Amino acid sequence: MYLTQGLHRAAQQRPDGVMTICGERTRTNREVLDRVSRLAGALRGLGVAPGDRVAMLSLNSDRYHEYLLAVPWADAVLNPVNIRWSAAEIAYSLADSDSRVLLVDDAFAALVPALRERYDGLATVIHCGDGATPEGMEAYETLIAAAEPIADARRGGDALAGIFYTGGTTGFPKGVMLSHANLMTSALGGVATGYLMSQDTVFLHAAPMFHLADLAGWLGVLIVGGTHVTVPAFEPVAVLSSIRQHRVTSSVLVPVMIQLLADHPQAAEFDLSSVEHLMYGASPISEAVLERAMRLFPRAGFTQAYGQTEASPIITLLGPGEHRAGRLRSAGKAVPHSEIRIVDGDGQDVPAGAVGEVVTRGGHVMLGYWNKPDETAAALRAGWLHTGDGGYLDAEGFLHIVDRLKDMIVSGGENVYSAEVENAVAAHPAVAAVAVIGVPDDEWGERVHAVIVCKPGHSVTPGEIRDHTRQLIAGYKAPRSVEIVDAMPVSGAGKILKRDLRERYWGDHARLVN
Repeated sequence: MYLTQGLHRAAQQRPDGVMTICGERTRTNREVLDRVSRLAGALRGLGVAPGDRVAMLSLNSDRYHEYLLAVPWADAVLNPVNIRWSAAEIAYSLADSDSRVLLVDDAFAALVPALRERYDGLATVIHCGDGATPEGMEAYETLIAAAEPIADARRGGDALAGIFYTGGTTGFPKGVMLSHANLMTSALGGVATGYLMSQDTVFLHAAPMFHLADLAGWLGVLIVGGTHVTVPAFEPVAVLSSIRQHRVTSSVLVPVMIQLLADHPQAAEFDLSSVEHLMYGASPISEAVLERAMRLFPRAGFTQAYGQTEASPIITLLGPGEHRAGRLRSAGKAVPHSEIRIVDGDGQDVPAGAVGEVVTRGGHVMLGYWNKPDETAAALRAGWLHTGDGGYLDAEGFLHIVDRLKDMIVSGGENVYSAEVENAVAAHPAVAAVAVIGVPDDEWGERVHAVIVCKPGHSVTPGEIRDHTRQLIAGYKAPRSVEIVDAMPVSGAGKILKRDLRERYWGDHARLVN
């Protein structure tokens, strides 16, 4: 199995079928195949060799779709960059992966000088926006027009397909290595449930395409031969307009996006009857929001996905029928490609209903972390991926997530690691001690909350902490709320007791994550 397989099939079986719609641009399966083969030839002409990493920093577009196909066509490795990162974080991921070619669109072209300053290995930047190409960059369309098409490398199976960076518990992102087989297995498993997509699917990319949740949807649609519609980024009116105009049938969203659509004052003005499937992840959806969303999308079935980047990403799904049966607080059942267990600290199974760590095994499990053998060994044990999530299985095999064993917060669908935020907050000269936790938030699922002890004779305001933190890490990771205390609760060994800090916020909740 290899990532470009669906493109070949679509071009062979439906050459004139529409593959991509982006603004005023519509391209057929045949046209996309030709452009991808030429872009791959252009990458080879720029010196990209088999196994080289090629990065992309861009909002959603049809060109992102072509990048995801042309890089493996050229026998190279994908590195989709998180668009919400700071320049320092982006540069770190480029340097860590030794990505020497970067594609940028208009939204991020201005960051290139700062990236070059931080990482001198960036040899070539390709401008893939619609505006004028900045000096010192290659023009995307010019490269395609001038290049000769090359044959698809068709390297698949266990060969590395992409490096997907996720937050790091030590303050640095970790590159998750996923093979062609990993990604294809996960996508095929999702398709096999029958919940999500078919050849008639018109899929809207509103979640960021760098994120593995949207990429899983992208690959599923590619496999079945559907159509991809893109908006640059999630914005309620743009999403509602695209659904109406293109008769969108499916999308992947996070719950906060669904809530923003359901509560938008103009939502009732749009014909949304074409929507058949909505998949969401990162956190469960509240019954109140689901009820409003079901009224807005009267024909849609809702599917909740639980997973993580290391699992390519799908581990379990809660399907539309299970939503209607009142299973909302469950994360669903293992998908066809995924085996799951709940284990104790010794790796032994615990009884049904008992809480332990969620582990999974199957062809979706990552190859490992890029250049991090110790972290890889800790996560992959005896063939099982240890997720770091605490949960239990009920008697019917439904998975329930109750807590995170990893110190991680999921806010608005983004993973935020407490250690990374704590390192940034602690750099403020007034801070003596800091603990960062996730607390319940009606809009974001969880919000990043910092508890701070000031140095003697110093003071700081929440606004100053937020402004300071945003200088060091991405804005979405900065604390949304800050609490100043005189002292932290600590254990006998002097370790801050985060569970005690969380208890004030989560005491009346059945689970310690949203």
